[in-house]
Amino acid sequence: MIALAVVFNALVAQGHEEAERKSMIRNELNRYQKMVNYNVNPNTLNYDLKYQRLELDLDPSQRFVSGTVTNHFVPNQSISSIYFDLSDVLTVSEVKYHGSNLTFSQLSSKELKIDFPAAVPSATLDSLSIKYSGIPSNVGSAGDAFTVQTQGGVPALFTLSEPYGAQEWFPTKQSMNDKIDKVDFKITTPNQYNVAANGKLFSETALPNNRKLTFWQTNYPIPAYLIALGITNYTKLNDTMGNPPFPFVNYLYPSTASNSTTMSNINWTKQVMNVFEEYFGAYPYRNEKYGHMEFGWGGGMEHSTMSSMGAWGRGIIAHELAHQWFGDKVTCGAWNDIWLNEGFATFGEHLANEKLLMSNAQFMNYLASEMNYITGSASGSVYVSDGSLSSVNTIFNGRLSYSKGGYVVRMLKWVLGEDAFYSALKEYHNRPNLAYNYAVTTDLKNSLLQSTGIDLTNFFNDWIYGQGYPTYQIRWNQTADQNLVIKAAQTQSHSSVSFFEMPLPIKVNGTGGQVAYLKLDHNSNNQVFTNQINFPVSSIQFNYEYQIIQRNSTVTKDTSLMAVNNEQKDAIKIYPNPVKNELNISGIKGKQSYEIFSIDGQLVKTGTYTGTQKIDASALTKGIYLIKIGEAQIKFVKE
Repeated sequence: MIALAVVFNALVAQGHEEAERKSMIRNELNRYQKMVNYNVNPNTLNYDLKYQRLELDLDPSQRFVSGTVTNHFVPNQSISSIYFDLSDVLTVSEVKYHGSNLTFSQLSSKELKIDFPAAVPSATLDSLSIKYSGIPSNVGSAGDAFTVQTQGGVPALFTLSEPYGAQEWFPTKQSMNDKIDKVDFKITTPNQYNVAANGKLFSETALPNNRKLTFWQTNYPIPAYLIALGITNYTKLNDTMGNPPFPFVNYLYPSTASNSTTMSNINWTKQVMNVFEEYFGAYPYRNEKYGHMEFGWGGGMEHSTMSSMGAWGRGIIAHELAHQWFGDKVTCGAWNDIWLNEGFATFGEHLANEKLLMSNAQFMNYLASEMNYITGSASGSVYVSDGSLSSVNTIFNGRLSYSKGGYVVRMLKWVLGEDAFYSALKEYHNRPNLAYNYAVTTDLKNSLLQSTGIDLTNFFNDWIYGQGYPTYQIRWNQTADQNLVIKAAQTQSHSSVSFFEMPLPIKVNGTGGQVAYLKLDHNSNNQVFTNQINFPVSSIQFNYEYQIIQRNSTVTKDTSLMAVNNEQKDAIKIYPNPVKNELNISGIKGKQSYEIFSIDGQLVKTGTYTGTQKIDASALTKGIYLIKIGEAQIKFVKE
């Protein structure tokens, strides 16, 4: 969907970007309002819509649609009738089935109910055609699905169906559980206009009476809300991009095509495509095209193979292109999981900024601004709870769905490591059950586990389902034998997360300009780390490249910190492990206090161990724990 960014692109004039962003926010808000007002139609869940052929007569000077839509479908049970989503302000005049007319009824619930002469058996491919016409609504939530206006004094028509506006201009199936395998557009217009649409252009045929027939076809599975077209006196620009090359097609208003600055941004798409193909994998629609069709709404919309664009900033171009992988090829299967679309597209902006648009210093400033925005409030989760689906402002939340979602993706890169992360992303959108299909948050987590072997349940609980952020208190000291001792404490801004288990990024600076980098596995509060650093340390920097979300953390040198005595630490043993009732410890000299933490960082037991008694573990629930005693920190399992 339309890009929301928190900081102004350092390379774009601030005033222009401000106006562009306000327009994007307004249009996004309108589309989410449509989503909230629409319920999934249970009447369309009993069949799979395989193919639609839109044979439409359209004139951009008239707000009117007429034509026939042919539908191929496979019932998943025996059905005696079939439902399509269709606005009740459009009039169906005929339904043809095997050469005969069928009875039908149009319902005020924006449904078309069609009755068969005999039940259609399950798993049978069948088809019917719907002839209809009318003036698509431009009132309320339907207002931007089918738009007629002018550009440069010339009529223009364009559609924008996200998320549930397709029914306003053609009969289809909109629930987020089915993608249409193939769509044909056969659009008849006055011959002075050009038609842009999803897929591949097959032909433009002259017709009598100064008419023209334009035929586009897409053979990639597509949800109804991504089906789109535009009609005006477009300037058509055909080029290639990628390696090996595939078509790069732009349908632009003539005034845009003559604007050298805008054209420079549009041609820059080739560069960001190369970057995304390197890091995300092959462009998902290579057999057809990528490009842009201009429209009159602010911002952009990621219609598959051809984004609709009303603004031409490079950040927006990158955002809509990233959606082709994340949102189009793999589409969020429930609106609770919208971050799978918007967070990943925002991360696409990160990647474009990092690799193409910004110096390292500018990129660090961008990340710092994003983090300040994200941590400006402690409330709200990236995942949209069921109870919040009626709130436009919760679903449409630039701070959470976009910026925090995008930053969470960046943190996954830090946790997994860059190579493993990008490899796992490529595998995620190529899995047979997800490619050109729908996904929810659990699907992503399971895919990452399958790719990396790392269970990210705690990470997702903290950063996707949980709220807020951590604040760290980092204390450090270097001992005479050049051991660097770091003690890391953490507080949380929201009670939904008891402890953020995150690897800590540490940069160690030496007095002679030496540098070392540490990645500390922080899984309990007040955890002490000791690392041999073979140079005198002048300072340490925490979160030196803004790898993780945090706010107001502090770094302090504390000369009272002493290095762990490795001999003593190694001598301390616990047994049995796993433990059932009683825990023994060996290697302790004298009395030592101990603390036992659950794996999520909760302190569950304290005491003093003298070396003679056993620690009672019978009250602990089954799971993984960490005992801290003396200089030792040892994990154990409670059976």
